[in-house]
Amino acid sequence: MPMTHQRIECTIPVLPVADLAASVAFYTNTLGFQLDWGDVQHDTVCSVSRDGRPIMLMKHSTPASPVWVWIGLTDESLFDEYRANGAKVLQEPRNFTWAYEMKFEDVDGNVLWLGTEPRKDEPYVDQ
Repeated sequence: MPMTHQRIECTIPVLPVADLAASVAFYTNTLGFQLDWGDVQHDTVCSVSRDGRPIMLMKHSTPASPVWVWIGLTDESLFDEYRANGAKVLQEPRNFTWAYEMKFEDVDGNVLWLGTEPRKDEPYVDQ
């Protein structure tokens, strides 16, 4: 099929949160994101970003199931930064054939699954 012009500009994960102010504080203070738009006191949704990559946080009045988000990295320096800033580690770095990855949990139980290219000089845990 011949390629036509692209019509999808981007995809942005929307994470359910119980307390918008607490979640924005976690993403900005612990994970180094910046608040792009939204008022944590009056709105039900805000957008935060890091390195130009946004995540939207949406307040839910009833508990919502946690969401998983894959965040591809250029290197693994964020692993140490997030750990040092007190982010809850769900999985320490592990080397798989598809990625060298680590998992963190936000204040609402959403999982941030971070990964880089696999380490070729280390064994893979899935082989």
